[in-house]
Amino acid sequence: MAIRRICKYGEKVLEKKTRKVDFGEIKKELPVLLADMFETMDSVGGAGLAANQVGVDLRLAVIKIQREGEEPLSIVIINPELVERSGSLCEEEGCLSFPGLFAKVRRAAKVKVRALNEKGLPIEINAEGLFAKALQHEIDHLDGIVFISRLPLMSRLKLKPALMKLKAQWKKLDERKLGPAKL
Repeated sequence: MAIRRICKYGEKVLEKKTRKVDFGEIKKELPVLLADMFETMDSVGGAGLAANQVGVDLRLAVIKIQREGEEPLSIVIINPELVERSGSLCEEEGCLSFPGLFAKVRRAAKVKVRALNEKGLPIEINAEGLFAKALQHEIDHLDGIVFISRLPLMSRLKLKPALMKLKAQWKKLDERKLGPAKL
């Protein structure tokens, strides 16, 4: 297992829709990739991480949600599809590709997602609240959409100076010790 470099806002890999996973093609490499993604996400206290955030052009993501008084729920979604959504919530959201930036984003309060799990088996997830928000956020990543794209135009314009300052800080981060993106 290894901690991988997380791609930051402005890197092209975050702006393009990811490639659908052929499970049979990546089955052997998948356990290492997923272990690396969970370790990377855990190392920075994230709730979710899409493959393109670690430079891998595959339609898969990992999510780990900690509900009060319960064990953490760790889930893998491969080729996820958002099939139902209902309700609305507007809550503060952050992103590992935008360290230090938070904004209120409107999302569906409840969702239904169909995907494959880490064994290549079909799953259906009904989620609400934080779990629903995490699923929508990661599926957006896989579609090449970053969370600030969900903000109204005026909010995005107001964020621009803070975003430029953060981008300068991110460039200074020493991430050379982390290996290059790999499958």
